[in-house]
Amino acid sequence: MKLWAKGFSVAALAILTAGIPVWAQQPMGAPTSKTPATTPAPTPPAAPAAPATAPAMATATPAAMKVNINTADEAALTSVKGIGKSKAKAIIAYREQNGAFKSVDDLTKVKGIKEKALAQFSAQLTVE
Repeated sequence: MKLWAKGFSVAALAILTAGIPVWAQQPMGAPTSKTPATTPAPTPPAAPAAPATAPAMATATPAAMKVNINTADEAALTSVKGIGKSKAKAIIAYREQNGAFKSVDDLTKVKGIKEKALAQFSAQLTVE
């Protein structure tokens, strides 16, 4: 055996269970065995954990999550992204003066709501 710095010597070639040869160092005076050193078989990687939160809804909003513009109060309407307090009040005022909306597209009749704005939040609304 050749001596290395600080009292270490090169031990015999160790063959792992996977068949990969590896050189190992062993301190001087440590007991040596006649059997090759082996390491336990590598364990397969664990399956990825499930996400902690549900994924965000990308395109569609379920009917249960949609706001009914014929029955919603100001708080429910302002929970819709794109509808602020002034639009919510205008929707409620229009509904009280003209009756129930027949479709979500009828919101363009409300002062301050244009087709472009309606296109942004119409998927979050429903008429029942």
